[in-house]
Amino acid sequence: MLVEAGYSPEMAYFECLHELKLIVDLMNESGISGMRFSISETAKWGDVSVGPKIIDASVKKRMKVALKNIQSGKFAKDWVNEYKGGYKRYNALLKKGEQHPIEKTGAKLRALMPWMGKKNIKGAQAAY
Repeated sequence: MLVEAGYSPEMAYFECLHELKLIVDLMNESGISGMRFSISETAKWGDVSVGPKIIDASVKKRMKVALKNIQSGKFAKDWVNEYKGGYKRYNALLKKGEQHPIEKTGAKLRALMPWMGKKNIKGAQAAY
C-alpha cells in the first residue's frame, strides 16, 4: 500500500516492518497507552483515527472464524491432512512468501544495518 502511495520500497519496508518491532516492544513494556506515550503525536493520531478503519468489524469477524476453527479442531485436522499430503500447499505458501518483494528490500536494508545480527534462515529451524 505504501509503495502504491509513492513511497520507495525501502521506506515502505522500514515503516511496515522495522518500526513494527519498536511498536511491539513498547506495547510489551508498558501496554498500548504506554506505547502511545512514547510515539509522536502524528503516529498517535494515525493510531486512533486510522487504526479502527483497518481493524474493523470485518477483521474481528474473520478472527472469530479462525478461533472457531481452532476450537472445533478443524484447524488441526487441516494441518494433519496437509502433513499427510506431503506439505504441498504449505511449502507453496512459504515459497510465495519468500518471493515477496519485501523480502528483497528487507535484505537490502538489513545489509546497511551493521548492528543487526546476520541470521541464516536456510536449513533446520532457527534456534536463536
